[in-house]
Amino acid sequence: MQLLGTGFYWDDLEVGAQYQTYGRTITETDLINFVTGTGMLESLFLDAEYRKRHSAMEGQAAPALLVLSFAEGLVLNCTGQATGLAFLNMEMDVKLPVFVGDTIHVELEVSEARKTSKSDRGLVKTRNRIVNQRGETVIEYSPQRLMEGRAG
Repeated sequence: MQLLGTGFYWDDLEVGAQYQTYGRTITETDLINFVTGTGMLESLFLDAEYRKRHSAMEGQAAPALLVLSFAEGLVLNCTGQATGLAFLNMEMDVKLPVFVGDTIHVELEVSEARKTSKSDRGLVKTRNRIVNQRGETVIEYSPQRLMEGRAG
């Protein structure tokens, strides 16, 4: 019996294939839980009066690492559940801020998929764009993952 929700195997992915995840709205609860859980207790994230006086942005900005974490959750729920073995490397470029109330999704394109020297495992690299509800790219990142191959 096939288990629903299983991610892609590396050898099912073709270079150039493109995918889009569902969206996720960033809430104030998400922000507070993230910054307190990580110890990222900056006034920019926690003090409304400080933001009014010192921030170059209007609104309650979310840390880029929170946005990246949520993006990875969206990607893994769609592509790597039970087939992803390791997150190996990443390049990241933050383009625009994300604020509480913004909704993000991820658009990804497979840029590399190749067999490793061991077993049926493969290395998969993608170009990922985190996009907000206005269609603006807020973060671009390129993760490389070790993934299982299709058995047999």
